[in-house]
Amino acid sequence: MQSKNSATPATAAAHPSLNWEEDGVSHSARWRSESGNAPPKRVVIGDDQMTADSAYRLACEGTAILWRGDFQNARQLLQAMARRIENKPKKRKAAEAPEPSPVDRFNLHRLAQSQRARTLAMLVLPLDEQYAIPLRRAPDVRDACAEAYGQSDGPSVVSLREVLGLVGAHEWRKKGVEIPALGARIHPYYGVFSPVRGEYIKLVADQPLPSKSLAFDIGTGTGVLAALLAQRGVERVVATDMDPRALACARENVERLGLGNQVDVIEADLFPDGRAPLIVCNPPWLPARPSSAIEHAIYDPESRMLRGFLDGLAAHLTPGGEGWLILSDFAEHLGLRTRAQLQEWIDAAGLKVDGRLDVKPQHPRAADKTDPLFSARSKETTSLWRLVAA
Repeated sequence: MQSKNSATPATAAAHPSLNWEEDGVSHSARWRSESGNAPPKRVVIGDDQMTADSAYRLACEGTAILWRGDFQNARQLLQAMARRIENKPKKRKAAEAPEPSPVDRFNLHRLAQSQRARTLAMLVLPLDEQYAIPLRRAPDVRDACAEAYGQSDGPSVVSLREVLGLVGAHEWRKKGVEIPALGARIHPYYGVFSPVRGEYIKLVADQPLPSKSLAFDIGTGTGVLAALLAQRGVERVVATDMDPRALACARENVERLGLGNQVDVIEADLFPDGRAPLIVCNPPWLPARPSSAIEHAIYDPESRMLRGFLDGLAAHLTPGGEGWLILSDFAEHLGLRTRAQLQEWIDAAGLKVDGRLDVKPQHPRAADKTDPLFSARSKETTSLWRLVAA
């Protein structure tokens, strides 16, 4: 998957700043937002005396709360703000209003997620020149920030919600994700999609290999599929990605697994030079616009990566070679793409389907009836499409 190691930041002047007044003095610091949110125009100072109702009201108005109190109290405040969002009264649906379509339900869900994220991002924290949080009872987040942001270029301000995400990603990176098909762990970087959905990996593990000489892994992400192919005996695997974090993550994982002599991780827009008897791609599954770094592994605007893979596949396969497209049909159940449309793209690319292996997702959300998208999730199937030149 194309995903979002940390490049050295550009000069501070190239980055947005958060400006505020405090004790009659004007202040400014670099604004950090992995979601690309603009710095809030209005800022107030918050401390341990601020109530959750007041903080929630300010956040809903788009006013940032720069926290100067106890860090753990800030965490509790964020949780209280989240509860107010969850308990917000739902608008009553008119009796004659039709049930929303799957695509409308998806769009409403995405809108609610975006609004929730934007509101909670209004509680912000200072970071000093070494990424330390200068607040009482603050944890040491320096390593987590350095992994995501690169070398510090001065003080900055970031949302508490983002900091908690950085800490969580840092712990996942240290601990790793157990991959049964590999018999080993993969260590994801911040902003690189974690291979927690093991069903798509098992598809690649179970499908007979057309050749063991060479394979391309397009949009490698953590490098999990490239590592699996190498472990299955493919003599050389060329893994590609465009994102610096993904490239560094994949290289570290294949080296950790002792597969560095078999796997080359290179920067390329989809395909590397040449042809291969096996080309594997697990593109983002939903044709929608990502709103944060991690979502680039889930959302593929206008199916650009999917269509790019299909359109270029035939020209990069050796005679008799196979392209393995690993794709969920979740988008079809949401009304974002049809099976007929996918087949049209396959036909137009000069390809034909030579077989398909299906598996049902096992992740908890597939069985969560409270999920707003449960109706679509419960029908989801993940498939490995074997594609050959027509």
